[in-house]
Amino acid sequence: MTAHVIADDAEALTVAAALAKEFRASASARDAERRLPRAEVDKLSASGLLAVTVPAAHGGADVGALTLAEIFRLLASADGSLAQIPQSHFVYVNVVRRQGTEEQRKFFFTEVLAGRRFGNAQSEAGTRHVQDIRTRLTPRPDGSYVLTGVKHYATGALFADWIPVLARAEDDELHVAYVPRDAPGLTVIDDWDGMGQRTTASGTVRLDAVPVPADRVLPHHLTFRGPQLHGAVAQLLHAAIDTGIAGGALTEAAAFVRTKSRPWFESGTETAAEDPLLIQRFGELALRVRASEALLREAARTVDAARTGLTDDSAAEASIAVAAAKAHAADTAVEVAGALFEVAGTRAALDSLNLHRHWRDARTHTLHDPARWKIQHIGRYVLNGTRPPRHGLL
Repeated sequence: MTAHVIADDAEALTVAAALAKEFRASASARDAERRLPRAEVDKLSASGLLAVTVPAAHGGADVGALTLAEIFRLLASADGSLAQIPQSHFVYVNVVRRQGTEEQRKFFFTEVLAGRRFGNAQSEAGTRHVQDIRTRLTPRPDGSYVLTGVKHYATGALFADWIPVLARAEDDELHVAYVPRDAPGLTVIDDWDGMGQRTTASGTVRLDAVPVPADRVLPHHLTFRGPQLHGAVAQLLHAAIDTGIAGGALTEAAAFVRTKSRPWFESGTETAAEDPLLIQRFGELALRVRASEALLREAARTVDAARTGLTDDSAAEASIAVAAAKAHAADTAVEVAGALFEVAGTRAALDSLNLHRHWRDARTHTLHDPARWKIQHIGRYVLNGTRPPRHGLL
């Protein structure tokens, strides 16, 4: 596989905007038919977008968080499912950057620059909570390992070349094992049946004594031993997806009202777009979307500022800024996607139009982690100066 190598932030944004425009045209049909976006994901790889965070020393553009967030916002405004697929890819590129040896970085960054993709096998179902990871990484006499477990919600795994697997070693510490998609004993099952984000293929990964060489295992637990931006970057991308879904829903609602909606007879207007009550509601929704976009940019700038000379304080500021952006964007996405029907009218509810995909995507994606806990951490930080915890979800 070969891929274009993007030179800088400006080129990355240009490429993302062009792909978003292309993907938007067929997003509704893909969702309605649950047609997995294999060709679209291949185009993402070939474009070089999936390598934009590779460090400059290894030949990448090393774009900042502000650019990365905007890439995800653009993609999500076009297709809320497609934008979700590479989220874990960037998270696990970041793990290589943070915890990989020089040889591991050289190998995996070369893979990413060539267009190869990381998926994820992280979450597990039926455990006590999201961080109760029971997949085991068992050492063998020759220094290699064996992976055993079952993962769920494995977004990106079906499209991946490498599947990073979160597992616990004998000492119960967390590690990430990077496993080839075709490794013996590894099975990816397309059994995702979510009401929203239908084409992410976020199904099951089974690991039945999967062999893993020692040099494909990274000590992820060390990420959280000091100040870190792992959680802030991961959550920033989720905030960008929610913000993009909201913006896409608002754009489609406006187009529908301008071209298809009828005015209410009491409005006295010739078109629905002239109805003063609809104008008022669109203004309110636009304020919500603009606020989410502003919070997203502010959070990304805070993450970028913290990258140089990272401290406990700058890491905390980044996590809190991202938490604020994510909490606001989650509410905005659900509200705007639901309000689409309120402003567009009865015809908008026709299943054949598939306008409900925006709400289904928003409602599904915002369940990823609860905003109420983000608000708790924001409150503790503002009131008592309590730094947020280092658990990777802030």
